[in-house]
Amino acid sequence: MDAFVYVLGSNGNGGPKTYVGWTNNLEKRIVMHNSGRGAKSTRGRNWDLLYVEKLDHKTDAMKREWHLKRDRKIRKLLLDLID
Repeated sequence: MDAFVYVLGSNGNGGPKTYVGWTNNLEKRIVMHNSGRGAKSTRGRNWDLLYVEKLDHKTDAMKREWHLKRDRKIRKLLLDLID
């Protein structure tokens, strides 16, 4: 089963932010984030998809998410794309 790791970016109230997550249904998950039904930390902002990776298994996506969440350098570079 395919899984996706993604990075969202927002330049809304409170300054620029990124969010890293994983899902089996990317389109549905982004709609949820932008409608206020996604993760609590994403509510109240409009999010742009900055980066996505397609992986073969859920466990691979979860491992990759863990690494991307800790890589501030790449998240900063991706966030510069929405300025």
